[in-house]
Amino acid sequence: MRPVDLRSDTVTRPTDAMRRAMAEAEVGDDVFGDDPTVHRLEARVAELLGKEAALFVPSGTMANQIALSLHGGPGTEVLVHEGAHVFNYEAGAPAALWGITVRPLPGAFGRIDPAHITAALHPVNEHFAPVTAVAFENTHNRAGGAVWPQEILDEAMGVAHGHGLAVHLDGARLWNAAASTGLEPSRIARDADTVSVCFSKGLGAPVGSCLAGRAAHVERARFVRKRLGGGMRQVGILAAAALHAVEHHRERLADDHARALRLAGALGDLPGVEVLPVQSNIVIADVAGAGRTSESVAEGLEAEGVRVVAFGPTRFRMVTHLDVDDAAIDRACAALTAVLGGAA
Repeated sequence: MRPVDLRSDTVTRPTDAMRRAMAEAEVGDDVFGDDPTVHRLEARVAELLGKEAALFVPSGTMANQIALSLHGGPGTEVLVHEGAHVFNYEAGAPAALWGITVRPLPGAFGRIDPAHITAALHPVNEHFAPVTAVAFENTHNRAGGAVWPQEILDEAMGVAHGHGLAVHLDGARLWNAAASTGLEPSRIARDADTVSVCFSKGLGAPVGSCLAGRAAHVERARFVRKRLGGGMRQVGILAAAALHAVEHHRERLADDHARALRLAGALGDLPGVEVLPVQSNIVIADVAGAGRTSESVAEGLEAEGVRVVAFGPTRFRMVTHLDVDDAAIDRACAALTAVLGGAA
C-alpha cells in the first residue's frame, strides 16, 4: 500500500486530466517569446492577481529572488518576518546573489507588526544600509499555514509604502489564503508591487511559479530570469499543467483545509501534544510535552506508513493535498494515535 505522504503539498502527482493537457499542449520557444501556452498562463495569472503582467519561472525560490533583485541591490536591506521562506529556506540567496541584507522581524502567526516596520528603519547616514523593501508571506509556512487577516495585511503594506518601501508578497500558497478567506487572489495581492504564486503545491502541478507585477517589473524580471538560467524553451508542456491546475484545482483546496482540521483534531486528543492553529492545509504539532523528539515521531509514523517532516527538535509538519483523500486521513489519524497515544 502506498504511504500516506504528508511531507508537503509538493509531492503530488499530475492527475490524468493534467497529463492529457500536458500531452496536448501547443508549444513554442519561450526564450524567443513564442510559446502560446506560456502566454495564456501568464495572462491568466496576471488577471487573477490583478497585475499588469506575469512571468513563468521554474520555482518559487526563483520568483522570490527575482522580486528581491527588482526591489534592492548590493548594500541594501529587505525586511522580512523571522520565519519567512526567503530568509530561512532559500539558501542565503539574497546575500549570495544580490548583496542584499535580510533583516528578520518578530511577529505572531507569521505577521509583521506595522510598528516593527517603522522601528526597523534607519536614519539616513553613512552608517546604515538603506532599507528598500518589505517581503510578506501569505499563507505562512513556518507559522503553520497561517493566513493574514486582510485588514492587517493592508495596514502593514500601507505602512511600508508610506515609508517609500517596495512590497513583495510571497504567495506560494496564496491560493490557499484565498480559499480560506473567500477573497479573490487579486484582493489579497492588491497592494503588493510584486507577488509570487506557486503551482506545484496545493494546485498539484509538477513544476513552476509565476511572478506578477507592473509590466516594467516583469520585463526586468525576464532579464533576471535569463541571468539565473531560468530561460526555458518548449516549456508550454509545463505551463499547460499549471494552467490546468489554476482552472480546475483551486476550488478543491477547501477539501485539503477540512482534512487538515481532521488531523489537528486527532492530534489534539493525544497527551502532551500541542497543535498550532490550523487555517489552511498545514498542520504543525509540538511533542515536547510528550517527551518526544520530532525525529522519533517521524520515524514511528514512517513505520506506520505515514510520512511527515521534522520541523525543529520537537515539532513536525503535515501538509494535506490532492493526493490525500479521506481514507488516507483515516490511516494517518490511526497512525498518530498508535505512535503518540501512549506518550505521557
